Amino acid sequence: MDALSEFVFAPPPSLFLNVVTVVIPVVVAMLGLSEARGRHLQYSKFWNANSAPKSLEQFKLPSWLGMLLAYTPALLAGVVSLWFFPNEDRRTLLLKSALTLHFLKRDLEVLFVHKYSSKMVFDTAITISSSYFSSTALMIYTQHLSKALPEPSIDLKNIGIALFLIGIIGNFYHHFLLSKTRKQGETGYKIPQGGLFNTVICPHYLFEIIEYFGFALISQTFFSLSFAFGTAFYLAGRSSATKRWYASKFEDFPNHIKALLPFVF
Repeated sequence: MDALSEFVFAPPPSLFLNVVTVVIPVVVAMLGLSEARGRHLQYSKFWNANSAPKSLEQFKLPSWLGMLLAYTPALLAGVVSLWFFPNEDRRTLLLKSALTLHFLKRDLEVLFVHKYSSKMVFDTAITISSSYFSSTALMIYTQHLSKALPEPSIDLKNIGIALFLIGIIGNFYHHFLLSKTRKQGETGYKIPQGGLFNTVICPHYLFEIIEYFGFALISQTFFSLSFAFGTAFYLAGRSSATKRWYASKFEDFPNHIKALLPFVF
């Protein structure tokens, strides 16, 4: 703990937060393992991958609506925290602003960038929404409690800001490239090209992971750091499944394309 205290705040005096710091990232990572094994959250190209009970057959949303449901509660958590508690210290204000900007961007992309062709199962939308909302609220709450604790001796805020900006710009750019794979009225999938799509099939996931590690370094709390690792494990599993999906659908899928990390994985 003495070595870690140079980089992160001590755990806040809250049993609840200390438990969820372990539990929530593990649950998210386990979802990533399920993705890698072929058991998917039902959205995007995997929206109808798993058999569902007949009682749930009618609970399917248009993808754009499901994605708005997934992102908007977390956006509201950020906006409310900025509105009702504007006079926080610089670190907390940076974290709240970065989280709010991240989910505002995601909502705007849903409305104006992405081109959807499938459905989203309702319970998947609720699962993703709950994860984003709870992690956002808990990151902010943990930061609020950490104000009373000694600051880490090594300040990583500026590195965190840089990672966040790289992540959000790279994520948007590759979402934009994805949107360009379809012309107006088209619904099928094509192999995306340009940017890091020439080396990995899910560069947008890679940049989202970079964003979450940006949050973690801005925050320098155990919860933010552990959730960043959980997010990385989930998106690694999802990207691995996505690569297999493309390879199964397209005979000309390039063999050199990796799932998430260029030339590595």
